[in-house]
Amino acid sequence: MTVTDERPTRLASAPARPVGDEYVWALASQQTAPAAARHAARLVLARWGLDEDTVYDAMLVVSELVTNAVEHALPPIALHLQLTRTPDGRPGAHISVTDGGPAPAPGPWTSTCAPDEHGRGRTVVSALATHTGTQSGPTTARWATVNEI
Repeated sequence: MTVTDERPTRLASAPARPVGDEYVWALASQQTAPAAARHAARLVLARWGLDEDTVYDAMLVVSELVTNAVEHALPPIALHLQLTRTPDGRPGAHISVTDGGPAPAPGPWTSTCAPDEHGRGRTVVSALATHTGTQSGPTTARWATVNEI
């Protein structure tokens, strides 16, 4: 698999309901990663022709999943985007963030703020996505699918 750190790289389609190729970006495990991921993802989501509401929801999901990886996981971190379609033909985006597994201690932001200032990311993702999940092993993948309504 080819991984890039700036521009998307087109990869072979995965077997699950993809319509287009997968885009993958390697992300630095630092506080600027969510902004970099949003910038890269917005270009692809717009190219896919998703409506503005779906792009907005997908951008928030990207931000939450990447922030979670930066704050709670070990590197390497990568963002994966894939165009999908529902059975009735509505387009969407499958968003996945992979990381190196759980970090031994909280990240720099989480460790310096009050408990009530963090911890809502999974709730936000679940509210915006039609499907979510986590795949654990030597690495971790957290994913969500956002579809047009």
